[in-house]
Amino acid sequence: MPVSIAMAGKGGTGKTTVSGMLIKYLVNHGKAPVLAVDADANANLNEVLGLEVTETLGNAREEMKKGIVPSGMTKDVFISMKLEQAVMEQTGFDLVVMGQPEGAGCYCAANTLLTGFLERLAGNYPYLVMDNEAGMEHLSRLTTKNVDVLLIVTDTSRRGLQAGLRIQKLANDLKLGIGKSYIIINQAKSEPDDEVKTMIVDSGLELAGVIPADEEVYEFDLTGRPTVDLDADNPAMKAAYAIFDRIIP
Repeated sequence: MPVSIAMAGKGGTGKTTVSGMLIKYLVNHGKAPVLAVDADANANLNEVLGLEVTETLGNAREEMKKGIVPSGMTKDVFISMKLEQAVMEQTGFDLVVMGQPEGAGCYCAANTLLTGFLERLAGNYPYLVMDNEAGMEHLSRLTTKNVDVLLIVTDTSRRGLQAGLRIQKLANDLKLGIGKSYIIINQAKSEPDDEVKTMIVDSGLELAGVIPADEEVYEFDLTGRPTVDLDADNPAMKAAYAIFDRIIP
């Protein structure tokens, strides 16, 4: 099974940007191929990676539930084909987008099939990076479980930090089987003060490092340019790589 790394954090903290940086780091450091999974209903990891989404696992699930199967093809063959089509193959990594959450009705069979598909797919990769939705719902639904590394991304705001600490507490309460949890302070204009460091330590988290606020990262995001196209000497990218050097097995 791959080394699994899950991202979490309050909305707007830049966790998807950090996810893209992590994927680029893994590919550049010979840890490819990487399976990237966008588990956020508001999917935008593809934009950070410079890709256009054409198919999602959610679409396949919907078609399966509605019984949209071509004549002469069994449901199992059809859904397997749709799931394979949802894998966006790139140099060094593949991307799978989960898509919109399900609506009314029973999705037990479809979700079981999706879980089995992802488990089989993940076995082909040494590393898996999952970019989760903002907040804690993915934890309470057990989307994030049995992962080797949980990276909680926060900004320098007190609300962002408190959200990150609550995510850690919920993960512990739910006994999700997380190997190691870290917090990354992103978009920082200065080093965290002693009070912030104490709050992190008291929560049982380890501060992995700080990524500085960077005008070029902001401009890339504003203009829709893929963050992974940032130069290696960009201050934010350099700081992220230094963090990953320390914590990624």
